[in-house]
Amino acid sequence: MKNENNELRELSVGELLVSSNMSFQVPIYQRNYAWQKDEITALVQDVYDALEQNKSGVYYIGTLVTHTIRENEFEVIDGQQRLTTILILLCALDIKVAPNKLTFKARPKSNFTMQLLANGDVNRLETDDVDKGIRRGYKFVVDAINDVLQEKDKTEEVKLKKRFAQYLQDNVHIIHYRVPQDIDLNHYFEVMNSRGEQLEKHEIVKAELMSQFVNDPHKSSFFAEVWESCSRMNSYVQSTLLHAKLLFGEHLDNFVSTSSDDMWRRVEAEYNDDSINAPLSIAECLSKKSWVKEDNKSDLADRFQPIIDFPNFLLIVLKVVQMKSTGFSAQSFKLDDKELLTEFDNANVNAGDFCYYLLKAKYLLDNYIVHHSNEEETENSNPWKLQLLHRENATEVYPVNISDDKSVQLELVHLLSMFEVSFTPRQRKNYLFYIMLYLMPQEHIDVEAYLDFLRKLSRCYFENIYLEQENLTSRNLPAPGAFDSAILQNGSLNLKIASPKSACTFDSIFGDGIVISKGIPLFVFNYTDYCIWKLYADMVRGSKSETDRQLFFNRLGCKDFGLDAFDKFYFSRTRRSLEHYYAQAFIYSDKNPLTAEQINCFGNYAMIGSEANSAGSNWSPHTKIEHYLDKSGKISLVSVASLKMMVMMNICEQNNQWRFEDITSHQKKMLNILFPAT
Repeated sequence: MKNENNELRELSVGELLVSSNMSFQVPIYQRNYAWQKDEITALVQDVYDALEQNKSGVYYIGTLVTHTIRENEFEVIDGQQRLTTILILLCALDIKVAPNKLTFKARPKSNFTMQLLANGDVNRLETDDVDKGIRRGYKFVVDAINDVLQEKDKTEEVKLKKRFAQYLQDNVHIIHYRVPQDIDLNHYFEVMNSRGEQLEKHEIVKAELMSQFVNDPHKSSFFAEVWESCSRMNSYVQSTLLHAKLLFGEHLDNFVSTSSDDMWRRVEAEYNDDSINAPLSIAECLSKKSWVKEDNKSDLADRFQPIIDFPNFLLIVLKVVQMKSTGFSAQSFKLDDKELLTEFDNANVNAGDFCYYLLKAKYLLDNYIVHHSNEEETENSNPWKLQLLHRENATEVYPVNISDDKSVQLELVHLLSMFEVSFTPRQRKNYLFYIMLYLMPQEHIDVEAYLDFLRKLSRCYFENIYLEQENLTSRNLPAPGAFDSAILQNGSLNLKIASPKSACTFDSIFGDGIVISKGIPLFVFNYTDYCIWKLYADMVRGSKSETDRQLFFNRLGCKDFGLDAFDKFYFSRTRRSLEHYYAQAFIYSDKNPLTAEQINCFGNYAMIGSEANSAGSNWSPHTKIEHYLDKSGKISLVSVASLKMMVMMNICEQNNQWRFEDITSHQKKMLNILFPAT
């Protein structure tokens, strides 16, 4: 994504502050330098981490907004704190910068202090004539540099410091936005003050893309409308887009545009030729607040907790778009907002096409992917919603389930929420990319076919990733690139099982009590819970047969403890803590009959909430039954309502003990559910 617009330039730190003849002045109305230890340490650590992780790549450090005074002289509007810190860092690394590179209007102490640093005369910083904030900042910078160099011998320290200095100059980049000289600065300051912060990376991407519409006011206006609407991650895109009916039909529940060209034809037909007659500047694009509908009380019921933030969602959309590009490497693409500018810079993005894919992807995210309601998680209410926004008439707009079949609807919710609670971090949502890749080409979504896709995707995750040793690290976590290598083939989805797995494969990777487990990922437990629930749904739910019910609990290996746990089951975001049902604290007890190998295996593990685990990690199996099944509410039943955990507690209660024989028997029963043919 290259931009030749003179307003916006990408420069390395060296180009901006070392080798160029540019100079910067901080106006009197800007506050004094005020960064503290935490902010300075974070900046130095981030640059060092970037050096260690990607020695040849570009690391974006933020934006600098200036107003041109005269050629190569700029007044700093936004970014003074970061700019000052970078200059202090350059001086601390003995990199030569011009004494007048950064000056402060009407602040002689600040100017004198920066000159001392530029000249390397740091011994004079202890005088009373210096800016105490800048002096303090220099000390924090030196401390931060020493922290990243700690435990290095002298020779290695000198080499690393030199590499760090070179990386800072060459690979750390800043986006320099030069506000046009003819802009109304009072209006611009009003915008900046209302924002209260520098430009975000996704706003830079927006400005870059909109520069492609420099001579097309209709397209630039509509693009800004779509971008702002899609950035509202906690509401349906149909409820905020001004032109919703045009693109989502009379009832707002169908994406009617069949292609990018079709969408733009509809937009051009809608706009009045005289409604917008001039292209928009970057400042206007970033500041205009009337692109989308304002919140009103009737819309509040349509709000929800988003499962992903906007920058990482942009990366998922970009990756979907890039899959069509010749030579594109999906495994090299990083779904991490730290790499947002890099990935867009590497892509040859057509803004018109990206606008279409972004809008469709947001529609799919809001309507065909689960979101979490704003309710508190309770035992009796599943917080996960999977609903289309539907407009009945001019005043009635409400969400409706995507399937009229309750069984289909519930299984879709379980599968989608299973993926979400397993991959909560915003940079680990590969599953969301695969779902988007599946849904995006479809004009009309067959819900039952979608359910079949999710079943296959979850099984492919389980067998092709978590049961393939070559796709796992030494701790049994997915290795870098493992997801794409297992799911994609020749640029398309491939959900075939590479080679059918068995319970023996599972034991060989995750342990069986003879060899200690190296770790069992969260997804494996969540997928087990899904398979238990699915067995219940297929065998018992809706059936009045006592035989079916008895056979079901026999399959689980425990007594009949009722069906409420299965009827009310949902995947909770709180259940992320690994619980040893037979506690590790007993391993070294004189009365302990179990070994570390026997305790650390799948049959003795379950996932519960961290609060419950913290309270009862050292309780005996019987004590856990008394507390975890207590109806008093002292411990949330949501935290311990993992179906596997419920089965384990009922086996213990039934047998009045929890021996290694119970652990191995339970593990075998669970594996028979995971591998029903074996």
